[in-house]
Amino acid sequence: MSKWEKKFGKYAIPNLTFILIACYVIGYLLNWLAPTLLNYLTLNPYAILHGQVWRLVTWVIAPPSSFDIFTIIMLLFYFNLGTSLERTWGTWQYNVYIFTGILLTVIGSFICMGLYYLILGDALTPQVANTLFYLGAQQFSTYFINMSIFLAFAATFPDAQVLLMFVIPVKVKWLGIVYGIFLLVELVEYYSLGMYYWFAVAGIAASLLNFVVFYLKNKNYMHLNPRQVKRKMEFKQDIKRNSRITKHKCAICGRTEEDDPTLEFRFCSKCNGNYEYCQYHLFTHEHVK
Repeated sequence: MSKWEKKFGKYAIPNLTFILIACYVIGYLLNWLAPTLLNYLTLNPYAILHGQVWRLVTWVIAPPSSFDIFTIIMLLFYFNLGTSLERTWGTWQYNVYIFTGILLTVIGSFICMGLYYLILGDALTPQVANTLFYLGAQQFSTYFINMSIFLAFAATFPDAQVLLMFVIPVKVKWLGIVYGIFLLVELVEYYSLGMYYWFAVAGIAASLLNFVVFYLKNKNYMHLNPRQVKRKMEFKQDIKRNSRITKHKCAICGRTEEDDPTLEFRFCSKCNGNYEYCQYHLFTHEHVK
């Protein structure tokens, strides 16, 4: 991951949570003004394979629910969560987490489509497929990705307190546990309803898998407070960067220990200055006076 960050970290998108919320706003506007157009932007794997490749990206604007005052409150809440995570993890790590959730959701949709073809076979005519995948696409939004943000926040800042119903102070780790159980129950319920709800199962499974991968990678940070997490991550990145710095270099041939780990290097006591030479030039070089 550190190698990828070195190469692609400059392309990380800052304030990604704000961008996701802006996509929601666009989705709600389209839902009011042109609901038919919104249907051409959802995550429909069948339509994607038939040329509508823009759906791979545009589905993130699909709003997860109707718009009301509670929606505004929840969006503000998730904006605060996402911003806190980005400040603590760094922009690159936060981008990886969000885009991994998006990628897993897309992969899950195609797995569902493959299962439909495998089970239904010839019964899955183009007309049936269009109807089935149209209905399934309505179940995909970034709602479950937002829920994975909440789980990640609860795991990173377990002792942070939130006001339940704006009154009751509760540690966020308990809300995270309750919500994790709720997701598992919802997963089982959707699965028990039959194959027409498998797309919802794919969305929940993708968000949970994304969180599990994050947890296994960062479980050593879970007992720390936010400042300690940030400091430890920055220290780890500094160690990795410093480990790549060349420690020895021959003043004659320019070779380093990275070029040949078997090389030995020594400073010459007869040269004026700190001149270091490899074993092949230590006794054959011309002394610097």
